[in-house]
Amino acid sequence: MRYLVHLQQDEDGAFVAACPSLPGCISQGATRSEAQQNIREAISLYLESLRKHNEPVPPGIEEEVVEVADR
Repeated sequence: MRYLVHLQQDEDGAFVAACPSLPGCISQGATRSEAQQNIREAISLYLESLRKHNEPVPPGIEEEVVEVADR
């Protein structure tokens, strides 16, 4: 499954990752890569908890990002 994740660098230089589709699913890391790895684990654990408690699992995203050159 694919989920949208917002990554932002905080005032201390750490990277904070949040998954808006999964309320409260937030993680962080010293680097962008570490934050991405940590949010993947957080999402997996979040989904595992939903399933364990027979809660509905939000659908993943089916969007694509398209980059265009500015003329």
